[in-house]
Amino acid sequence: MTTSSKPAPAWRRFLAPALAFVLVAALGTALLRPKDTAGGVGDPLLGKAAPTFALKTLDGGSLSSAQLRGKPLVLNFWASWCVPCRDEAPLLREVSDKQNADGVNVVGVLFNDPDQKRMRSFIADYGLAYPNLLDNDLKTSIDYGITGVPETFFIGADGVIKAVERGGLTRERLAGGLKSIGVDF
Repeated sequence: MTTSSKPAPAWRRFLAPALAFVLVAALGTALLRPKDTAGGVGDPLLGKAAPTFALKTLDGGSLSSAQLRGKPLVLNFWASWCVPCRDEAPLLREVSDKQNADGVNVVGVLFNDPDQKRMRSFIADYGLAYPNLLDNDLKTSIDYGITGVPETFFIGADGVIKAVERGGLTRERLAGGLKSIGVDF
């Protein structure tokens, strides 16, 4: 005597794979979506004094955060190999071109970029006239919690970080960061 069992209803056969798919999709979305840092929300440095630095320029000079105090500062961590850095470079140049009128400093910090020839080429290609500093030992990048480039810090004239943008800047994100330090764009 054989016992025939009925196949499980279709909804039961697809329930486990469907739940697994939804769980994997939700987890993947959460992990791959950039952290919402518009205006620096949730950033541990937001509202705190900006870490100090003293770094070399590409031409052998030096520049420190103490020299920049008293004016709003846009501090942009970038690399010549970074595609989003290329996309935002014209925006940063535009802000820099207005810096005398608006009283804002723009400074670039090169992150994990060993090729000085490529750095200089990037700067020339985009006409970047603002200082770009070498962070060869990555100490400044570590102090600012850099996890990738580009990352931009908007620091008030008082030396306090007012906004942080992680990832490439758009005109809107740049304008929001500048507004947080009292600069119109």
